[in-house]
Amino acid sequence: MSRLGSLGSRLYRGEVGYDFIGKRKIWYGISILITITAVVALAVSGLNMGIEFKGGAVFTTPSTSASVAQAEESAVSASGHQAIVQKLGNGGLRIQITEVDLAKSDAIKADLSKDLKVPEEKINADLVGPSWGEQIAKKAWTGLGIFMILVVIYLAIAFEWRMAIAALVALIHDITITVGIYALVGFEVTPGTVIGLLTILGYSLYDTVVVFDSLKEGTKGITKQTRWTYSEIANRSINGTLVRSINTTVVALLPVAGLLFIGGGVLGAGMLNDISLSLFVGLAAGAYSSIFIATPLVADLKEREPQMKALKKRILAKRAAAAAKGESAEDEQSQDDDVPVDAAPTAAVVGQRQQPRGHGRTPGKRR
Repeated sequence: MSRLGSLGSRLYRGEVGYDFIGKRKIWYGISILITITAVVALAVSGLNMGIEFKGGAVFTTPSTSASVAQAEESAVSASGHQAIVQKLGNGGLRIQITEVDLAKSDAIKADLSKDLKVPEEKINADLVGPSWGEQIAKKAWTGLGIFMILVVIYLAIAFEWRMAIAALVALIHDITITVGIYALVGFEVTPGTVIGLLTILGYSLYDTVVVFDSLKEGTKGITKQTRWTYSEIANRSINGTLVRSINTTVVALLPVAGLLFIGGGVLGAGMLNDISLSLFVGLAAGAYSSIFIATPLVADLKEREPQMKALKKRILAKRAAAAAKGESAEDEQSQDDDVPVDAAPTAAVVGQRQQPRGHGRTPGKRR
């Protein structure tokens, strides 16, 4: 068995683990800092909206010896607006200029023909109106709103409302970070970006639901036992699904990284950056939020319930009594006969040594 697979098995059995829940204030602080940075970047720099949202013109030239820098300088001089120039595979150029109307496009086309030394009739000009981009943006916001509502309803029914709230916070967290990265790096926001944003929500939610499902199974009949608090079982659920979450995220990130760094960076296919950056950042943020934000937030909300407070008080009192008697927590817990069957294999305290198996003993009972 590989080291990662062996580690995953040990994490699942509770033989080893990391205290994610206990250090949740650190993760909250990191997320708040990242979110504030994203919001500030968005407020200061804003988003570089593409031509589909602002409106403008796209000029496509035949093969030319002119460089991208020359074409960009010529386009800015002719239009008075910022231009985005991309080299095409056939040697031609794609020149995108925002906020250009029909009256200006002919004059710009003539200037480009003169500066780039290509026949004017061979330069193709396509005009894009801003109303189309507004419709796309409106539909995207509508789709996002419907998605969020359906997610909350589903999770509230399948799990409980606290998990629904935690998942919603995690989704907003992921979107905010992704949008903030776009503001920081200045990548163009296009309909592809919107598609990428909507796509990452599903990936983010998948990781979160996997942990929630483990947590739901591990907390069945939790108030009938006095071994583990809700936070301890939540921590066990995160550790038990940790390797699975890492594997899923890495496998999903590899092809997206190829699009972003090789396709967009090395090969110069800048249009791939529109969707690949949102996918890359969103997938990474989604994996982070499902582990460090969603589940710790559920534990925080659950620990506020009166029955969970009472359970924690009983457990701490029992552990204190065991310590006073000079008994280990394991010995004290092994005498507890009221542990539900479905909670026993999944609710081990992280870092605690478990009972040996295969010696004629049922975990949690003496014969």
